[in-house]
Amino acid sequence: MFHRPRPWLPLPILVAIAAATTLLAWPAAPAGAEPARVAKARQGKLAGLKAAFAAKGVPYPAREILVRSFKKEQQLELWAGDGKGPLVLVKSWPVCESSGELGPKRRQGDLQVPEGVYTLDKLNPVSSYHLSLHVDYPNKADRIAGRTLGIANLGGDIMVHGECVTIGCIPIENDPIEELYLAIHDANLHPPIHIFPARLDEAGLQALLPSAEDPAVKTLWGDLALIQRAFDQHRRIPRVVVGAEGRYTLSR
Repeated sequence: MFHRPRPWLPLPILVAIAAATTLLAWPAAPAGAEPARVAKARQGKLAGLKAAFAAKGVPYPAREILVRSFKKEQQLELWAGDGKGPLVLVKSWPVCESSGELGPKRRQGDLQVPEGVYTLDKLNPVSSYHLSLHVDYPNKADRIAGRTLGIANLGGDIMVHGECVTIGCIPIENDPIEELYLAIHDANLHPPIHIFPARLDEAGLQALLPSAEDPAVKTLWGDLALIQRAFDQHRRIPRVVVGAEGRYTLSR
């Protein structure tokens, strides 16, 4: 287990928290006005965010964005670029709370944070956890794994969000989520998010593998290591496809 010890929440509270993270119909803001939390974030964070991008030589808004999360290290990274050259690490923040174990999410209620290649496909300006970005779990690889394991309910409603509580999401507190939300909102992108169990250089992968009893998890980690290293080497977002067996493969 890699999360910090804490008392388990009663099931009714867990259910209530899960329901609260679901993307509901958002209240309409007045014509031409941003939602209040986004407007406040823009007032307080935009100047510093633009300065951080400028310091790394990246235009704001960015033309290309990649978000990477490392579960063991509890770190979230924002990479950005001009769409022509290598991406640059603009910001990184600590993930302030975690749940579950190292390893992929496989079913509703397992408290696991997913591991794999996903997309941040929706923004929620009225989240129960300040602001949130929706991760498109389950993806094709997860659905194939679910069928293989005979699991019908894979769960969902996985978010990167503010505050500091989680039952399978990625919380980074309110100030960081405001910066990340603005960077993605203003770029008008649905950027990829790569969620890794850990830093997967050769030493990191070899240290991690003995902790997995399931051969399928070992295979997943090996595949994710290749994706992580491809980006580390070239600083360009790798093209990844999911094969018929549900494995991630680099596409050339």
